[in-house]
Amino acid sequence: MSAVKPEASSGKWWLVVLAAASIAAIAMGLRQVMGLYMKPISMDLGLGRQVFSLAIAIANLVWGAAAPFVGAISDRYGAGRVAVMGGVTTAIGLYITYAAQSESMLLVAGIFLGLGVAGAGVNAMVGAAARAAPVELRTQAIATLGMGSGIGILLALPFAHFLIEGLGWKSSLLVLLVTALAILPLAYLISGRPEKHAAGTPPQSLSDALKEAFSLPSYWLLNAGFFVCGFHVAFFSTHLPAYVADQGLAPGVAVIALTAVGLGNLAGTWAAGQSARFIPKRLGLSIIYFDRAFVFLGFLFLPINSQSVVALSFILGLLWLSTIPLTSGLVGTFFGAQWMTMLYGIVFFSHQIGSFLGAWSAGLVFDATKSYDVMWWASVALALFAAAVHLPIREEGVVRPVPQPAE
Repeated sequence: MSAVKPEASSGKWWLVVLAAASIAAIAMGLRQVMGLYMKPISMDLGLGRQVFSLAIAIANLVWGAAAPFVGAISDRYGAGRVAVMGGVTTAIGLYITYAAQSESMLLVAGIFLGLGVAGAGVNAMVGAAARAAPVELRTQAIATLGMGSGIGILLALPFAHFLIEGLGWKSSLLVLLVTALAILPLAYLISGRPEKHAAGTPPQSLSDALKEAFSLPSYWLLNAGFFVCGFHVAFFSTHLPAYVADQGLAPGVAVIALTAVGLGNLAGTWAAGQSARFIPKRLGLSIIYFDRAFVFLGFLFLPINSQSVVALSFILGLLWLSTIPLTSGLVGTFFGAQWMTMLYGIVFFSHQIGSFLGAWSAGLVFDATKSYDVMWWASVALALFAAAVHLPIREEGVVRPVPQPAE
């Protein structure tokens, strides 16, 4: 007799969701703290910000490029295997960063860090949560992943800051390495192969799922909108510590500001998950992106001091990962849960192309102009674009032909 598959165990679906959220919390928290290392690493190694920005950009791009493949493995063989891969490769990436003596080593570290978060981040966990939870609670279960990520960010930022202050940036990375390995025991709780397809529905092959997705216009609109989310998040999280220092503010302000993002994210992600019960998901996404435009305008026109930076960061936190339950929820609405991790992974790849451009171009722009103003304006324009592009989405499942019984 085969063992009960954790993902399919309806009686303990909440345990799967909590384990997936804990894994995402560790992975996303470690990913978020890398901006704290930009200045010390760049200064100690005698490199410009563009080099470190490129390493983070590569991590984001690898994360996105790997997401569909990791998602396909997760959908077919279970999320536990990819979570183990994520924890191990994150640890390797952190060690290479610790040992880095050159630009090339930082770029290699970026590859491993990207693979790590691809295997253990929110994108890799959405399928496990969606398959475990009852259909009517799917969006709320995915929102729990976002809240887990917010808690991870909330704890990881002050944790890494105090480690850097007390141990120095090099030794602090070894502590983060050990932290990444905590993902491994949690992976057991989400292990096991998922059911091949939902009861009462015909099975669907991988190629059929891809053809179906690529022929749906609403899916392409969702990809375009999530590109903007990636641009915003990577630019802000990677460059805020350096931006704060450029304004003559204490380094602790950036830590408080990014922690405020984490606090805001908890409330915002919960609210987004609940909002799907009352308003269309596409409308919720348009509101989120439209509101982001005003936050970025604040960095251009408000006096920049510790209070304004923290306040704007908290507001942006409300709009931070709140896009995830709505975006991934739309993927589930379109196509169901069978190949959800993979199909969300494709949308997430678009997100990470935006992340690559947001992290890298900001370093390029700063080195050329000694200012982030161009990036704030670009973020405003893209926010308005994303708010508009979600409105035409048709929020309904695809219609599949019903197999006719053989006569």
